[in-house]
Amino acid sequence: MTEQTIAIYCFIDDFFLSIGRKDDTHCRLSDAELLTTALVAARFFYGNLHSACAYMREHHGVQMIDKSGFTRRLHGLREQLMALFLALGQSLRQLNTSSRYQIDSFPVAVCDNIRIARCRLLRGEGYRGMCVSKRRYFYGFRVQLIATEGGLPVAFYIHAGSFADVTALKAMPLDLPEGSCLYADAGYTCYEVEDLLAECDGVELRACRKSNSTRADKPHMAFLKNYYRKRIETTFSGITGLFPKKIHAVTAEGFILKLILFIFAYTLNQVIE
Repeated sequence: MTEQTIAIYCFIDDFFLSIGRKDDTHCRLSDAELLTTALVAARFFYGNLHSACAYMREHHGVQMIDKSGFTRRLHGLREQLMALFLALGQSLRQLNTSSRYQIDSFPVAVCDNIRIARCRLLRGEGYRGMCVSKRRYFYGFRVQLIATEGGLPVAFYIHAGSFADVTALKAMPLDLPEGSCLYADAGYTCYEVEDLLAECDGVELRACRKSNSTRADKPHMAFLKNYYRKRIETTFSGITGLFPKKIHAVTAEGFILKLILFIFAYTLNQVIE
């Protein structure tokens, strides 16, 4: 745990030094220490910031600030947090010599269906989605995730639960290297998107075909699609395994921020190990 904490801090601090970011001289807690604490909370304490702050203070001598100030600064560093993940994702894409990627989504419920009418975090039917694999509805967000062949996340996109996978794919910036193959299930079937990706980005979208598809696959291609797309389910299990029984948040922005921290913490853990 100590070694991973130090590795996370070094990664964040080196990134801030490379972009020329400097802390305010009056700040008792540096930005690198604050983001390290937030990621440690997501990795080891199920997102509990209070426990992570106590650990960083007792075991690493970090001078902590009050909870409200910590939360405000963490929200203010959201862009820097995303820039960190983008830089890490770009490095992982460069190291992925197989050029094979997987895309899929997993739901994150904010509350149970019976409590939708009393939910204060979200409002509207746009957040009600259907989880086909579990044959149940949920109310919350859906996370679109792109991972390498080995299951390392390189990009993600969080949207309302009612959006279909293929709709989210159209809005999601892929930024994959030319010549890449992106494996997906039948929910991402869209011939127009496949043609545009192949023509404009040089990326081949290999979505599993439905029984009535006009572009039916040959047996060997159907086998490859089913084989390569299933590894991402293990990644989903690893990310959701970091979740507490209920993700506590006061605002929708805070809930999304915690989702970002869980995804980032899982990715760093896989890279460090």
